[in-house]
Amino acid sequence: MANFDEVLARDATDQAALIRQRDIAPVELLEAVLARIEALNPKLNAVITRMDDESRVRAASLDAAAPFAGVPFLLKDLVAEYGGVALSEGSNFLKGRVVSAHDSTLVARLKQAGLVICGKTNTPEFGLLPTTEPEAFGPTRNPWDLGRTPGGSSGGSAAAVAARIVAMAHANDGGGSIRIPAACCGLFGLKPTRARNPLGPDYGDAGSGMAVEHAVTRSVRDSAALLDATAGPAPGDPYWAPPPAGSFAAAAGRDPGRLRIAVSATPSTGVSLHPDVRAGFDATVALLAELGHEVVEAEPEYDRLAMLKAFARTWTGFASWAIKDWARRMGREPTEGDFEANTWRMYRNGERMSGGDYLLAIQDLQAVSRQVAAFFLDYDCWLTPTIAVPPAPLGYFAWDEGQRDRFLQHVGEYSGFTAIANATGQPAMSVPLQWSEAGLPIGMQVIGRFGDEATLFSLAAQLEQARPWADRLPKL
Repeated sequence: MANFDEVLARDATDQAALIRQRDIAPVELLEAVLARIEALNPKLNAVITRMDDESRVRAASLDAAAPFAGVPFLLKDLVAEYGGVALSEGSNFLKGRVVSAHDSTLVARLKQAGLVICGKTNTPEFGLLPTTEPEAFGPTRNPWDLGRTPGGSSGGSAAAVAARIVAMAHANDGGGSIRIPAACCGLFGLKPTRARNPLGPDYGDAGSGMAVEHAVTRSVRDSAALLDATAGPAPGDPYWAPPPAGSFAAAAGRDPGRLRIAVSATPSTGVSLHPDVRAGFDATVALLAELGHEVVEAEPEYDRLAMLKAFARTWTGFASWAIKDWARRMGREPTEGDFEANTWRMYRNGERMSGGDYLLAIQDLQAVSRQVAAFFLDYDCWLTPTIAVPPAPLGYFAWDEGQRDRFLQHVGEYSGFTAIANATGQPAMSVPLQWSEAGLPIGMQVIGRFGDEATLFSLAAQLEQARPWADRLPKL
């Protein structure tokens, strides 16, 4: 009889190997995961939709040749749709009213990779906040400290992976929503290049290309192999990322060589850096130098205020679009009572913004992208902290009309390093290299050249070997 506590502590690559070798059966591993959800989810509130019946049917009939055949997986309840299963996107507007009619292209590819999707994870309303505390489903709690946020918007997925419920889970990222939860939960999180993964058949892009799909994982090799399984354009996509020179899995197994790495720790939002984050950043810079890389204090020159204003306008348009899209799909008029106060405020602001204003914001972001791209002619990648503070207490992002400046400051602490990669479309990753004095995870972000996930995977694997993190267990 397999020790499933030990199996669930392994990464997805190891779990798939155990299944291929017939050391464990897919149905046995699935039942262990379902039991783990039963035991831990009341504390975490990470999984909001159980798919026990669907997953049991799937685990009993799989293509054994698929790379992750039989490995349990969780789907974030945002954008990616699973036919026949409820979809809520963290909103009472959708909750109990929407059942997906078909699989998204990404979900179809996840299934082709052999993954057994066994549930859906919590997310803030329409993924708009860097925490996971929707009124529709309640807060998800960080396994490292149940009184703290797991980050957002992929906080449910990150909490589940950190708690060893599953080895990896779906996530998406429009302003840091893969990297922020990875940083808060001690995981590896890579945001791929714009349009690396498809968003069809319902969307060509989301937020004018700011939002992308992938996962949070415990190992670098899982993230690379999963991206190999899902990446590439689908018929009708409006544009796609440059094809990689080889597999991402091969890149994760390759020495990165000596890289020229720019390093800086100044958030674009102007907020202060927490001392624990500063110490972690300095330690990471020293580690990169130890590993033989050329480390240079430098950062791209671009108009930060213009970027932030353009990003805010685009994000407001994104919120308005999300509500209008669902209102049209459901044939239901949105009303203030259907939404959280901040979401409704963003929607109303979006309704007042003209199409010309939105396109000017996109133009400004594209100008920033050119400025940042020029910087990467001289550097292979750019290191920053992922967020400016350790994981915050739950309630830190509560909206209060009278405390708007405080709210914006808190958002700025979480998005001050991450948003630029969404604006430019470049790949970026959060690597769980550091820890606060209180034992909380602190992620370090590395941004790569457009289309060059391979260098990030190679560097991440080197860092993982130099400072392993997989054996660290949360307090839960």
